[in-house]
Amino acid sequence: MLLHRPALRRPALALPLVAGLLALTACASGPAAGSGDAGTATTAAPETVTVTDNHGEIEVPYQPERVVALDNHVFQTLSDWGVELVAAPKPVMGDLWPEYTDDPEVLDVGSHREPDLEQVLAAEPDLVIGGQRFGSYYTDLLGMVPATIETDPTEDEVITDGLVRQVEVLGQVFGKEDEAAELAQALEDATAAAADAYNGTDTVMGLITSGGEIAYAAPGSGRAVGPVFTALDLVPAIETQAEDTTHGDDISLEAIAQSDPDWLIVLDRDGALDTEGYVAAQELVEGSPLLQDVTAVREGQVIYLDPDFYLTEDIQSYTALFEQIADAFGASA
Repeated sequence: MLLHRPALRRPALALPLVAGLLALTACASGPAAGSGDAGTATTAAPETVTVTDNHGEIEVPYQPERVVALDNHVFQTLSDWGVELVAAPKPVMGDLWPEYTDDPEVLDVGSHREPDLEQVLAAEPDLVIGGQRFGSYYTDLLGMVPATIETDPTEDEVITDGLVRQVEVLGQVFGKEDEAAELAQALEDATAAAADAYNGTDTVMGLITSGGEIAYAAPGSGRAVGPVFTALDLVPAIETQAEDTTHGDDISLEAIAQSDPDWLIVLDRDGALDTEGYVAAQELVEGSPLLQDVTAVREGQVIYLDPDFYLTEDIQSYTALFEQIADAFGASA
């Protein structure tokens, strides 16, 4: 069900100031009075822009100056575009974006497990970008800041489509349509290259390692690994429904060995975290005696996601992953 969201509009008090500034600009750069030259017309930037997010159309400020971002999908894009933040969930950002996490002027909203939403209000944002880990707080955020959008990929769309849609919306909001198009094209190229390199018959299994254990990532669902199957039309070595889409489902090493996948795609969930007793995914998978005869391990056909992937899951990370997959599949052909 779509929630009604009032359109955000600039306060009326700001209009005289804008008009005054435009008048001053015209006096400074326009032709002299009585010259007979009509001059060159200029087009002012819009104050707002209407975009379509996960909940429908919404009018938000164009190129907002005070932005709260909660969705990990967008941090790298905003960083690359030079967008400053006034608040962010620093505990779930690792050390990847120090310009946000190390800046005391950027208020800390905290983890999605125990968020301090009062910090959102304290930041006085023009725009809130919610979603992903903070998706369950959408109604709360919308009640505080009417210009709240969620643009993260949804469960009913192919991950590549969702990431392209997301970056296109951000491009509209921040006036970065050309940059958004470049990101979209890079992802589409990488996806096509990986799909072309896949032989269409090799079986693939997704795994997630965490806490010294190996879990199963169901194809086509969940985060990180599962969506790759749908995007590339991979043949699963085992095809079951996911019970835990975030951490993966329990699976025995014997079950992995019996299914004998040709390829493994592995997310090291703890790789970017400061976890006590951390054991790397490669050690867990390739160091297991029970997996030594699995084709993927024996043939060196194990693809490990970038250790930071669990913190990012953005269009840049998926582009790099599909390039990595394309190289791996191509090298084995």
